[in-house]
Amino acid sequence: MTKADIVERVANGTGLTKLETEAIIEGFLNTVIQALQEGNGIEIRGFGSYKVKKKKARYARNPRTGEQVFVDEHYVPVFKFSKDFKEAVDRGMKEKEKAESNEQ
Repeated sequence: MTKADIVERVANGTGLTKLETEAIIEGFLNTVIQALQEGNGIEIRGFGSYKVKKKKARYARNPRTGEQVFVDEHYVPVFKFSKDFKEAVDRGMKEKEKAESNEQ
């Protein structure tokens, strides 16, 4: 699913125009990025949380050549799904599997 697909689904479900929906989604994504750049975490109850982790400098291996390369210390964004989110996805996938097996 692409961002355009998400915009279309949200627009259809809310009655907003695609242009308005795209602006809202773009604003949300930019807000998440900006908050993480400032070192702030974000928690959305029932969905998950975003935060930034610091990775230590280390040596890694180039998988193509096998050569050892140095990777500087850096920061990476991480997302942790909430328990409710995980359970909802699990439940939905099981229902989908069950419906598909009943069709056969």
